[in-house]
Amino acid sequence: MKNSISTIVVLAFMTASISVAYGQNPDNKSVKTKMNTQEIPKKAGANNKLKEASKDASSEFLNFRKESEAKVKIIDNYIGDLKVHFYANKIKDKIAFQDNLNLLQDRSVNLKKKLTDFNLQGKNDLSSFKVYFNNEVKEIGKSLKDFVANNK
Repeated sequence: MKNSISTIVVLAFMTASISVAYGQNPDNKSVKTKMNTQEIPKKAGANNKLKEASKDASSEFLNFRKESEAKVKIIDNYIGDLKVHFYANKIKDKIAFQDNLNLLQDRSVNLKKKLTDFNLQGKNDLSSFKVYFNNEVKEIGKSLKDFVANNK
């Protein structure tokens, strides 16, 4: 019995000395991991804000896309009405009328293509694209009005 107790004491002492000798000391690595674990919630908050901003930008883009598609559809309907007018009525200069109408239709198709091909990169891209797209829609609308006024 004395032999087993002394063996247990020696094993406990050896285990304790080995664990102390090769155990983790608080060094820079452990301090850095403590700092990193404290920074994770901060970074997660920033990531959440970024995700919310991107969701806002994408929802804003979807609304803009719906509105713009409606505008382009109105332009296409107007061009279609002009084509019906072209075939229903006698036009003095049919070739010039048809060429101008085709040019306006091509601009409308290119505008639709730019709207569908646009990839949302950021809020700045969206705002600059909105300005560009709205200016193009206004120009096409003005060209259509001028075209109708010149061909009355």
